[in-house]
Amino acid sequence: MLFAVLLLPAAFAGWVVGHYTSLGSSTHTVTVAAPTTSTTTSQPTTSAATTTEATTTSAGTTTAATTTSSSSGSGNAAAGKAVFTANGCASCHTFKPAGATGSVGPDLDTAPAQDAKADNNMALPAFIKQSITDPDAYIAKGYSKGIMPTTFGSSLSSTQLNDLVAFIVSGTKS
Repeated sequence: MLFAVLLLPAAFAGWVVGHYTSLGSSTHTVTVAAPTTSTTTSQPTTSAATTTEATTTSAGTTTAATTTSSSSGSGNAAAGKAVFTANGCASCHTFKPAGATGSVGPDLDTAPAQDAKADNNMALPAFIKQSITDPDAYIAKGYSKGIMPTTFGSSLSSTQLNDLVAFIVSGTKS
């Protein structure tokens, strides 16, 4: 009887420790080159890379997510929509492709293209990526520093970041 009374709290404590330590599990990114195709005619050459992110928990369980992107390093816009939603971007930004109507931050339907031009005519994808990873590098007219979290550069994987940038670029009007 004493054994059963001591086993239940020990099992619960083990579950709690295992559950919460897996939240800080490590992520490894492996890049594998996909086949390159070319023809002898004037067709363009295509090249793609497949990125697999494997997450191993403290219990030894491994999960993987795979995305394919072009050699230009662009992301997957469809996956970027999920990143946008999961990270609460809609609560601050208006962005029609996400059905977002936030008003705390700039309107992502038009502001990124205008602000990229105002910021030394920066390329739109580079400007959006910088705005996510270093939001105080350029402050849009009518806004102030310190409003957007500065943690997305470290909390998002490079794949998530590229996917998010691709999603915003795909819906931004020039």
